[in-house]
Amino acid sequence: MGGGGKRIHPLPYADPSLPVQSRSMDPSKDLAAYGYGSVAWKERMESWKQKQERMHQMRNDGGGDDGGDDDLPLMDEARQPLSRKIPIPSSQINPYRMIIIIRLVVLGFFFHYRLMHPVNDAFALWLISVICEIWFAMSWILDQFPKWFPIERETYLDRLSLRFDKEGQQSRLAPIDFFVSTVDPLKEPPLVTANTVLSILAVDYPVDKVSCYVSDDGAAMLTFEALSETSEFAKKWVPFCKRFNIEPRAPEWYFQQKIDYLKDKVAASFVGERRAMKREYEEFKVRINALVAKAQKVPEEGWTMQDGTPWPGNNVRDHPGMIQVFLGQSGGLDCEGNELPRLVYVSREKRPGYNHHKKAGAMNALVRVSAVLTNAPYLLNLDCDHYINNSKAIKEAMCFMMDPLLGKKVCYVQFPQRFDGIDRHDRYANRNVVFFDINMKGLDGIQGPIYVGTGCVFRRQALYGYDAPKSKKPPSRTCNCWPKWCFCCCCCGNRKHKKKTTKPKTDKKKKLLFFKKEENQSPAYALGEIDEGAPGAENEKAGIVNQQKLEKKFGQSSVFVTSTLLENGGTLKSASPASLLKEAIHVISCGYEDKTDWGKEIGWIYGSVTEDILTGFKMHCHGWRSIYCIPKRPAFKGSAPLNLSDRLHQVLRWALGSIEIFFSNHCPLWYGYGGGLKFLERFSYINSIVYPWTSIPLLAYCTLPAICLLTGKFITPELNNVASLWFMSLFICIFATSILEMRWSGVGIDDWWRNEQFWVIGGVSSHLFAVFQGLLKVIAGVDTSFTVTSKGGDDEEFSELYTFKWTTLLIPPTTLLLLNFIGVVAGVSNAINNGYESWGPLFGKLFFAFWVIVHLYPFLKGLVGRQNRTPTIVIVWSILLASIFSLLWVRIDPFLAKNDGPLLEECGLDCN
Repeated sequence: MGGGGKRIHPLPYADPSLPVQSRSMDPSKDLAAYGYGSVAWKERMESWKQKQERMHQMRNDGGGDDGGDDDLPLMDEARQPLSRKIPIPSSQINPYRMIIIIRLVVLGFFFHYRLMHPVNDAFALWLISVICEIWFAMSWILDQFPKWFPIERETYLDRLSLRFDKEGQQSRLAPIDFFVSTVDPLKEPPLVTANTVLSILAVDYPVDKVSCYVSDDGAAMLTFEALSETSEFAKKWVPFCKRFNIEPRAPEWYFQQKIDYLKDKVAASFVGERRAMKREYEEFKVRINALVAKAQKVPEEGWTMQDGTPWPGNNVRDHPGMIQVFLGQSGGLDCEGNELPRLVYVSREKRPGYNHHKKAGAMNALVRVSAVLTNAPYLLNLDCDHYINNSKAIKEAMCFMMDPLLGKKVCYVQFPQRFDGIDRHDRYANRNVVFFDINMKGLDGIQGPIYVGTGCVFRRQALYGYDAPKSKKPPSRTCNCWPKWCFCCCCCGNRKHKKKTTKPKTDKKKKLLFFKKEENQSPAYALGEIDEGAPGAENEKAGIVNQQKLEKKFGQSSVFVTSTLLENGGTLKSASPASLLKEAIHVISCGYEDKTDWGKEIGWIYGSVTEDILTGFKMHCHGWRSIYCIPKRPAFKGSAPLNLSDRLHQVLRWALGSIEIFFSNHCPLWYGYGGGLKFLERFSYINSIVYPWTSIPLLAYCTLPAICLLTGKFITPELNNVASLWFMSLFICIFATSILEMRWSGVGIDDWWRNEQFWVIGGVSSHLFAVFQGLLKVIAGVDTSFTVTSKGGDDEEFSELYTFKWTTLLIPPTTLLLLNFIGVVAGVSNAINNGYESWGPLFGKLFFAFWVIVHLYPFLKGLVGRQNRTPTIVIVWSILLASIFSLLWVRIDPFLAKNDGPLLEECGLDCN
């Protein structure tokens, strides 16, 4: 299956024109009869060559299509697979699997010892610790077993070009619609959104196949004006990017690169044009910043547009739907006279009394608008701060989506999230390297990675709630050695069975003609008017469900309903742009989703602030599989919260979303059985909604060291040799699992350790609050509103890392730190007072306490902030610490000898 050289394989495929052997092969005869030099072999090869020439001739004459490509042999580069799996080497993955099994066995013996040896003088502490340890073990199993089959993938962009995008010919790459979502331009700076949009417009993909939709869910005139400025600057920026093939194509990050920008640039005019373009971009930034400064003070009468009319979005919670096409195929040429991709501004209608479902509702509105205007078969959604870092990323995804063998069952291609502007030490594990480079690779080997909210290429048909296509079974072949009467009996039996189960046929042709809103109404649009993006549209779906069911499922828009039946996309030929825009306004109205399946079975699923997990979960339950693509150059990059408070609030949002899914009808514990969800994939989804509950045992377990040090008790009895063996074996297995995991994944020890630390920090703060807030929402109906995380600005590098913002999320970890510090001081003081015999039992307790303190160290560092700027709250906590310690000191009296002799009473005599 290699690249350049041809390899000849005997009997490359089963030719149905040749007789089927009815006996087992005799090597001494058959190999000689079909040898390379034999007459039979030459005749067979000549027949095969003639057949291939006929098939290639038919294809060159226009008689073939993509559907027939599956039958062609993979003999030349254009017929080769567009991607391949790269399994982890067995020398790395097999020891990892073995140590997992060994760790399971050790865990069994460990818990047998723990349960059979209770600590009677500290029974409560022992019971709590055992319950916590059992929960941690179950959590580890849920997290570990989906990593059993990790894989990596490799794409072949040259083969994709040979197959679909040859030079000098019209490109046959599939169209794609880009979605960019933004809400608050003050927290999501327009310059950040503009860079994301510019990187999309300059992507390395055929211009007529690209459309960019920007969802402004805050209906801000600032975003609208900034997008207008962006469309004008794109006319200069896009041709510059494509002429010199620069990376990345987001100007802010391109001009910030600290590399030799002359590398591989041989054009003599490059330096001058780059200098001129940088000057143009600086002027563009000045205009955007001027808009931002102007937006700080809102006029009393509200904003007005250039023609003097009021801005429709002055009332954010009550405004009509707005759509503005800035660039498109009909206009908006760049400075060189070439077409630019379509750029569309969308702000859906908002009215009081409607549940707009936040980001998920905005994304569903974009799905419908794009289906009416462009209807590309594939979608890519990006957050406003995630720009395209690799201009060929879309082609990377198409290597999977358009693969004739693999692509049919792929619902989405997920790219890992990579981030800019994070300090080298990554104190708060913002990069999430363990999740993206270990967990997601493991899921890719099962049924595919979960959807993480951004940087994901979707198949539109999968978002519409359709089931994945079922694999066709290979045709059965009969053996000639069986008697004919046996074969006839089997056939008769099958025919009788088919007669019983076959449903009466319906005339599909009548149902494929038109869709009518009412029985007496003339047809709205004929399917014949659809300009399909590629042949092979799935019009048979119209014969399965009638028009009434389609409207109940998708909503009251005949144009949109018609578009859902086209697997390869397409738009109306006869419809005017004005009529399509009118229909697009209709599909983003507030009441459009009423009494439909939107948010339940179609599009982004409602019911959780983490709509991404729910959406991917529903697709996997329909039998689809997803793909994890990691290009050598990161496909997308974004910004991450730097300071501790913002990071904790981000984690709180994710954890609360998981709790909401846990209490919903779509909980993976009981939803989706009997569908296409695989067992280990269900494990991963269960882990994704159960992990916040680990905060309760984690908080208890981190409190135990301080209690043990203050009371002198411990959670285990005095260890004998056998018990010491199981404890040591468990620690060795934990370390070995981590080391082998880092070995096959390529994750560094620094990233792994930061992830472990933040697992404790987030567990005892954000996850704990998410559990209580989730319970309040379910039991008392108290909903929690979230603020948008602030995106990166133009401040000093890493300046926000030291910004201290007080939040209640900081209370639990701060309290844990203080308790364990007090416990350490009290334990050491008590050991000094009682002599050397008390130091032995103390070491185990101190190790336990230091484990907590070391894991919370990044939190402590973030709490203190800059050395010359200690927050007031730290001083307050220090005073509280001194007060508590003083009271404990008086109670413990560590340096006063305890008198165990007889009590002396006053005799009543005056000895003086």
